[in-house]
Amino acid sequence: MSIQSSTLHFPPSLRPRRNRSTPVMRAAVRETWLEASHFVLPLFVHDKEEDEEVTSMPGCSRLSLMSLIAEVEGAIADGIGMVEVFPAVPEALKTPGAEESYNSEGLVPRAVRMLKSKFPSLVVVTDVALDPYNSLGHDGIVDVSTGEILNDASVAVLCRQAVCHAKAGADIIAPSDMMDGRVAAIRTALDAAGYPQVSILSYTAKYASAFFGPFRDALDSAPRCDEGSKVPVHKKTYQMDPANRREALREAALDEAEGADIMMVKPAGPYLDVIAALRSASTLPIAAYHVSGEYAMIKAACANGWLDERRVVLETLLGMRRAGADIIFTYYARAAARWLAEDAGKRVQGGQFAD
Repeated sequence: MSIQSSTLHFPPSLRPRRNRSTPVMRAAVRETWLEASHFVLPLFVHDKEEDEEVTSMPGCSRLSLMSLIAEVEGAIADGIGMVEVFPAVPEALKTPGAEESYNSEGLVPRAVRMLKSKFPSLVVVTDVALDPYNSLGHDGIVDVSTGEILNDASVAVLCRQAVCHAKAGADIIAPSDMMDGRVAAIRTALDAAGYPQVSILSYTAKYASAFFGPFRDALDSAPRCDEGSKVPVHKKTYQMDPANRREALREAALDEAEGADIMMVKPAGPYLDVIAALRSASTLPIAAYHVSGEYAMIKAACANGWLDERRVVLETLLGMRRAGADIIFTYYARAAARWLAEDAGKRVQGGQFAD
């Protein structure tokens, strides 16, 4: 049975589809867009001559310092101007006090110096947290007698780490530890050391998420303890409860007051509501981290032929932008940048516009 226009329950003049009628119209009214300049490429480095594939993250590897330079050169050619460096630290250098975290000849400072020497205009972000260097795999110093992650003692070490990275040439310090008061302390330490120009990108709302597993594989940085120990095998006493949204607004207000230049939500996909909430509450730039578990899920589905990788990735990243993210940390940064460039080149073909 056909439906006549007279049976419609809205005035025929109200037709939103008119704005979706052609590629040109769709482009003209598009509210959100993606560009390579929105992306930060996270990179894993180690102090070995050969690269090592991260098996739970197809396409990602622990890179030697020489391979790091080649990877970043390629990223720049793809239009990526920002990278973040994460170190895979040998077990022999991991200690309860995480002293290697502020070694000026450590892996991260050497990587930063190489990158800034080779690519002066590259924006280099460094992760400030103790889990890669801590023999117990926690982001802070642990009191093994009680299992408590010591907040203030950890912040003191984080400040030394931040200054070490700034001295090496880091443009942005990114504390991911979730200790209370660390943004103000790091800002004070950087300024006192003569680095007022170095920015702080705070992991403001970092959740105690199940999506971090492949990342911890890459760095071998998961919490660990002996049987019977009081040391927790989780990070729930400092990372946020996945059930909480209002708490993220409190963390954001504190970080902004303490001097953060950019605030991050991590993970991104399951927390788009939190990204939107921070975007509404603050005028600071908001970053989203498309984390290892999110990446691995897409890779697995696409490897099985269940999803179109290109379309799903770009839609996923666009959703983060639509939620309010100005900056997206993603292992797909290079691929997404190339796909976007290809799409831009196809928009006019034979005198006709296309999506």
